[in-house]
Amino acid sequence: MCGIFGYWDRGRRPLDVAALAAMGDKLRHRGPDDAGVWSQPARGVAIGNRRLSIIDIAGGHQPFVSDDGRIAVVQNGEIFNYVELAEELRAQGVQLQTHSDTEVILRLYEREGIACLPRLNGMFAIAIDDANQDALYLARDRIGVKPLYFQDEGGRVLFASELKSMLAASGPREVDLEAVHHYLSFNYIPAPWTIWQGVRHVMPGTWMKFTRSGSETHRWWNLADQREQDFEFADWSREFLAILDDATRIRLRADVPWGAFLSGGVDSSTIVALMARHVNRPVKTFCIGFADPRFDESPFAAEAAKRFGCDHTMEVAELNMLDRWEHVLYHLDQPHGDASFLPTLRVSELAAKHVKVVLTGDGGDELFAGYEKYEQYFARPGVADLPDGEFQRGYFDAISLFTPQAKQALYQPAVAARLQGIDSFAAAAQPWFEEAAHFDRVNQALYLDMQLLLSGNNLVKPDRMGMAVSIEARTPFLDWRMMEFAFRSRGVTKLGASGDKKHWYKKAVEPLIGHDLAYRKKQMFTVPVGEWFRKESYPWLSGLLQGSPLLQRLLRPEAVTALLEQHRDGSANHTRELRALAALALWARQAQVA
Repeated sequence: MCGIFGYWDRGRRPLDVAALAAMGDKLRHRGPDDAGVWSQPARGVAIGNRRLSIIDIAGGHQPFVSDDGRIAVVQNGEIFNYVELAEELRAQGVQLQTHSDTEVILRLYEREGIACLPRLNGMFAIAIDDANQDALYLARDRIGVKPLYFQDEGGRVLFASELKSMLAASGPREVDLEAVHHYLSFNYIPAPWTIWQGVRHVMPGTWMKFTRSGSETHRWWNLADQREQDFEFADWSREFLAILDDATRIRLRADVPWGAFLSGGVDSSTIVALMARHVNRPVKTFCIGFADPRFDESPFAAEAAKRFGCDHTMEVAELNMLDRWEHVLYHLDQPHGDASFLPTLRVSELAAKHVKVVLTGDGGDELFAGYEKYEQYFARPGVADLPDGEFQRGYFDAISLFTPQAKQALYQPAVAARLQGIDSFAAAAQPWFEEAAHFDRVNQALYLDMQLLLSGNNLVKPDRMGMAVSIEARTPFLDWRMMEFAFRSRGVTKLGASGDKKHWYKKAVEPLIGHDLAYRKKQMFTVPVGEWFRKESYPWLSGLLQGSPLLQRLLRPEAVTALLEQHRDGSANHTRELRALAALALWARQAQVA
């Protein structure tokens, strides 16, 4: 696990040495153990790495450079099948100098070029400087577990694992109003947009090639290539458990202490149960508890830890964490309205006292329909009979934060005029629905969330909050084999006729984790921000929103005041809307954006 950064200048102009160093310094939390840069100023290129040492502590220094000095590689993440790939390379006569997974990437690339990417089972963002082609490659893992940003303004390309690293070299930029417009629909900024004009994501499952004459983009993996098939439950269960067990096994490969986040929910309990199969010592598990039983999952975590013989650590945390929100947003680099980032940071801090790697249950809900919203939307009368377009728009509306009409009423007149005609559904959601048109309706909804919610918000959470305290989060459910299996599985296996979420999944893991853990009611890992906004935190919230220069520039004050007052007097529940506006205002304040 690391942070990567660098530049590629088409005019062969070297980046200022201090700017390059600043890019690396901004990623120190992602890689406090080591640092390295491959720089060729005469070619106008440098790629760098900040390293969190996980595999081959002594030999894993990056960048890795080919024997002839013509190819250099850095990566953020881990290649979990590097052991098997290394054995294959050695059988072919390749001399490996280390036990590092990054060296495996270099040697595969030397033999196969960028076509080697599908051979990698892992979470990764990779940069390759290839002097033979006089080109820079940037590549990202299949579903976007690891972040990678770039800006290409014709002359110089900058890239980094976090936006703050890029800004260290490019300087101040303008806020992207279209990105804010989409943020107010989704509660996060969907890829490829970022909060900054001209800065974009390398998209998941994609590589980009930058040359002197321009760039090209190639999608090397597409989840929509799957086709649904019929399963008998026994066959489905056998394949599901086999894939997840092996995905968990290979994610235990580390030369440092590791553990797991354990909430006592079905996803984390299943992962911990599988971890316990593969080790001869208790699995270290971590959770936080709250004094308010409505938000306290610690008794369920304790039950799971006892069942699986874990070395369990729990701390009771203060429920109100609003004083840490701005710190969270510093690490996010963008506004996110999801309050669960706060407790995720807190449990990450707890784990970091003991381990450098944690396994998590992230991805299970999006793959197998674990959220209440799926049950609620598909239970609506007539949903099954809607034409495709109405079904898709209906699902989008059901998950949206502000409707298009509400956004237009919220904006200052000049902003409303500028954004008139930009439809978040058409721009950010419809293309994914079109890719998923051959799936059944449940899988279409899940596919949208895999492509937008997962990479745009839910995977940002464990990555940024873990990296904030220098620990690595690994996600067995997002092994490519499990993702492809999930989308070969029909929606009826995920959302039962009675609305039973994770329908076959729960049935498959019940013998492993027990009935109570498999079927306990899902409890969101969050805090009661809406209650605080009505009571003790109302003065703070009101002052924040009404005093934000960015919000004053973008939004009508009377519209913001109406949201505040309606929420406070109980005539409406605007928790999600106010949370999103607060995150935007706090982000702007810490980023010094007016």
